[in-house]
Amino acid sequence: MPEIRVLIVDDDPLVRSALAHFVARDPEITVIGHAEDGYEAIDFIERDRPDVVMMDVQMPGMNGIEATAAIVERWPDVRVLAVTTLDGSDTVLPMLSAGASGYLLKDSSAESIVTGVREVHSGASSLSPRIASLLVKHVRSTEPAGGGAELEALTDRETEVLERLAQGMSNAEIAQSLIVSEGTVKAHLGRIMSKWQVRDRVQILVAAAHAGLVDFR
Repeated sequence: MPEIRVLIVDDDPLVRSALAHFVARDPEITVIGHAEDGYEAIDFIERDRPDVVMMDVQMPGMNGIEATAAIVERWPDVRVLAVTTLDGSDTVLPMLSAGASGYLLKDSSAESIVTGVREVHSGASSLSPRIASLLVKHVRSTEPAGGGAELEALTDRETEVLERLAQGMSNAEIAQSLIVSEGTVKAHLGRIMSKWQVRDRVQILVAAAHAGLVDFR
């Protein structure tokens, strides 16, 4: 398994140290640098290209939303995982729109953060359960159920995968829940993306919420 090279961007040195400690538990993840804001992150990426950037949102100088948009535009192969305390729609949605492949809260478990890094590195998306819920609620509040484009029907198994995705589960957690392999889960997600012509897990949720296929009570 190739090494996953990570850059941690946060204006709080204690948070940077804590996140580095969390991900260091995985022998295949290596923290190659730290940055205090978006400007430092971009300078670092120009010198030493990481695979994944763990990005705070609210920082002095260039914030995480601005930095993510710049990184995704200049280095589309670099994945950005937001790791922050902010969970409002005025932060989550702009960050995901800027190109972040995942959004986790800092109170997530160490295991969830490591899983998030692995998910975005593999080309998937990673959302904490609260963020998945917020995303769906926002879409449902701005457009009535069934108001989006008509979507191709899913199989029963694809629907089960979608329901668990809407709960914020990772591929590994979905696989465990359904008693199948992660490869099978990825295949189901790939078929949903193909059917609905969307690019990632986040956009699957957006499309499903628009169509009224997922909800949170």
